[in-house]
Amino acid sequence: MSSLVPGIERALSDKSSTSNLKIEALVFTRLVMASNPPVVFHPHIQALTNPVLAAVNERYYKVTSEALRVCGELVKAIRPELVQEVKECAITCMGLIISLLGDQLKRELGVCLPLLLDRLRNEITRLTTVKAFATIAESPLKIDLSCILGQAVLELTTFLRKANRALRLASLGTLNALLIAYGDKIGSSSYESIIIELSSLISDADLHMTALALELCCTMMKDKRHHSYAGVVVKERVLPQALVLVKSPLLQGQALQTLQGFFTALVQSASTSFDILLDALLSTARGSSSGGGPASKQAFHSVAQCAAVLCLAAPDAKCSSIVSMLINSVENSLGQDATQLLSLLCLGEIGRRKDLHSHINLEGVIIRSFQSPSEEIKSAASYALGNIAVGNLSKYLTFILSQIDNQSKLQYLLLHSLKEVIARQSTDDAGKVDFKGTDVQKILALLFTHCQSEEEGIRNVVAECLGKLAILEPGKLVPALKERTLSSSAFTRATVVIAIKYTIVDRPQPIDMHIKPCIDSFLMLIRDEDRHVRRAAVSALSTAAHNKAVLVKDLLPALLPLLYDQTVIKKELIRTVDLGPFKHTVDDGLELRKGAFECVDTLLDNCLDQIDPSSFIDPYLLSGLSDHYDVKMPCHLILSKLAEKCPSAVLAVVDTLVEPLERTVTTKMKPDAVKQEVDRNEDMIRSALRAIESLNRISGDASSRFKAFMNNVVKSGPLAERYNAVRHESDAVVTGDIMDMS
Repeated sequence: MSSLVPGIERALSDKSSTSNLKIEALVFTRLVMASNPPVVFHPHIQALTNPVLAAVNERYYKVTSEALRVCGELVKAIRPELVQEVKECAITCMGLIISLLGDQLKRELGVCLPLLLDRLRNEITRLTTVKAFATIAESPLKIDLSCILGQAVLELTTFLRKANRALRLASLGTLNALLIAYGDKIGSSSYESIIIELSSLISDADLHMTALALELCCTMMKDKRHHSYAGVVVKERVLPQALVLVKSPLLQGQALQTLQGFFTALVQSASTSFDILLDALLSTARGSSSGGGPASKQAFHSVAQCAAVLCLAAPDAKCSSIVSMLINSVENSLGQDATQLLSLLCLGEIGRRKDLHSHINLEGVIIRSFQSPSEEIKSAASYALGNIAVGNLSKYLTFILSQIDNQSKLQYLLLHSLKEVIARQSTDDAGKVDFKGTDVQKILALLFTHCQSEEEGIRNVVAECLGKLAILEPGKLVPALKERTLSSSAFTRATVVIAIKYTIVDRPQPIDMHIKPCIDSFLMLIRDEDRHVRRAAVSALSTAAHNKAVLVKDLLPALLPLLYDQTVIKKELIRTVDLGPFKHTVDDGLELRKGAFECVDTLLDNCLDQIDPSSFIDPYLLSGLSDHYDVKMPCHLILSKLAEKCPSAVLAVVDTLVEPLERTVTTKMKPDAVKQEVDRNEDMIRSALRAIESLNRISGDASSRFKAFMNNVVKSGPLAERYNAVRHESDAVVTGDIMDMS
C-alpha cells in the first residue's frame, strides 16, 4: 500500500489533474479499501484523509460523489464493524450448538429459539440466521421447534420476494430442510403461501434459483400429509411456469434434472392426470395452435428427457403404450418434422432408461429415419438408436456394429449412434450396463478399420469414439493408440492423435497416469510429413495445454520450435485451381497456421513460464500479423496478451509491429465488395485497434515511430472514432475487472 498512496495523493492534489483522473483515482481507492482488511490502511489514514476531503469540496458533482464514497470506506477502516462480525459468529455458533446438543438443552431452547427468531427478523443478521436455521433443521436430533416453527416459516416465505439474491437462495434451502424435517407440523396455509412465492422464482433468468425452487416444490408434493393439496396448488401456480421453462434454450444441468423430478412428483401427487401432463409437455415442443411457435433445438431435448422420466413413473402397461404411440408417430409423421423429431428423441430417452426390445423392429423403424431429407431428424434418429442400445446392449449394439459394416452410406450416422453408446457407459447412471470384454474387442476392430476412411467427418467421429472408449479402458486402449502413431497411413496417425485429444478432460481421470508417460509419442507428430497429422497434433497440444497443462509442460522445450514452424506460410501448401474463366488460389496450410497461433494463445494462459516471448514475436508473430484474416485475428489477441504479460519483450520490438498493424487498419475494400466482406474487414480493423490500444497502454516513452503512428493514423482521420470506441470498451473491461476483484 505504501507504494500506492503517493500516487493517489498526486492524482487528487496535483492542479494539473483532470476530473476524470480524480474520479478514477477515487474509484480505485474505494475498491482497494473495500477488498482489503482495515489494518492495511491504518498507517495511511492521515495521508489519504486530506486529499479525499479536499475532493469532497470539488465543484464537479461526480468527483464529490466518489469522494464521499471513499470517506465511507475510511470510516470503516478507522473503526471496523467488529460488533457485526461478533453477532454473526455468535448466531452461527448457536445454530451448531442447538443442532448438535439440542436434545440436552431442552430447557434452554425456550430462550434460545425465540432469540434466533428475533435475529431472523433483523435485516442485518437475517441472512446468517437463515443459515443457522438450516443447520438446526438438518440435525438428526429432530429438535423441537414448535414454539417458533410457524413464525420462522412465515418469515422465510416473505424473504423469497426480497431483492437480495443470497437471502432468497438461503431461504429456499432452509425452507426445504424445514419441510423435510417438520412438514407434518406445518399447516396447509403455509404450504400455499410458499408455493405462491415460488411461482415467481421459476424462470431461465436464474437457473440455480429455479432448481432450488423446483426442489422445494417436489419436497412439498412428496409430503404424505399435504401432497394432494400441495399438488393442486403447484398445478395451478407453478406448472404454467414449468412448461415455459422447459422450452428455454438455456435450460440444462441441475435445473433440468430437478425439472424432471418436478413433473414426476406432480403426477405422483395424484393432482394431475398423466395423459394431460404428457400432452402438455409434448405440445410445448411441437408448438401450439394458439400461436406458440416451434421450440428451440435444446427444448426438444429437454422435453424428451422430461417426458421419458414421466413415462417411467407410469405403470409398465402405460409406458409400453406410450412407446408404441411414439413408434407409430415416427412412421406416420412424414412432413411433420417437429412431431417426428420429438418422437425420436423421446424414444431415445426412454430406451436409455428402459429395455425396449419387446417392441418388434424398433431399430428398423428408427434406421429408416436416417433417410429423411431433414438433417435434424437424421441426427435425432442416430441419437435415438444409440440411446436405445444402452438399454439392451446385447441386442442393439450388435445391430449397430453390423449396420456400420454393411451400410456404407449410413456409416457417419451409425458411428454417431455408437458414440452415444460409448459415452453413456461412462456418464449415465440410469440403467447403466457395462461393456463386456468381447464388446470392446468388436468395437475396437471396427473403429481401427475406419481410421483410414477418406471422409474426414467419419474419421473425427471414430476418433471421438476411441477417445471416450480409452477413458473406460485406458490400459487396453492407450497402448493400442500409441502403436498406431507409427502406422503407414497418415489418416490413421491423425485419427489416433485426435482420439488422445478426447481423453484429456478438465478433471482428474484414471487415464491420466496412462497418458503422461507416452503423450510425447502423439504430440511429436507435429513434425509429421502430412499436414492433417500435424494439424491433429497441434489441436491435441492446445487441448492438453488448456485442460491439463501438467501433461505437456516438460515437453514444451522440444515442442515449441516445432509449433512455431507451423505458423509460417509454406509455399508448397499453396495451389492454384483452374476454374475455367478464372483461377482460384487455395491455401491448404491456412487452418494449420490458424490452429498453431490459437495453440500459442492457450499456452500463454497456462504455460507462460515455458515461453520466451522475444523468440516468438520476431519472426513468427510478425508474420502472422501480415497473414490472412483468419490468422490475423488470433494474432491480435496474442499481441494484446503479450503486452499485458510481457510488456518489456513487446516494447523491445514495438517499431517493427507498426507496419503490419498500419496495413491492417488502413485496408480499404473494393467498391464491389459484398456485405460479408465489408463486415469481416470491420471486425479485423476493430481487432487490430484493440491490439494497438494494448500497446498504447504500455508504450510510455515509446519510440517516435509508434507515437507518430498513433497521432497521425490511429487518433486522427477516419480511424479516430473507431479507436475511441475501442478505448472506452477497454476501459470498461479494466474497470469491471477491478470491480470483480473487490
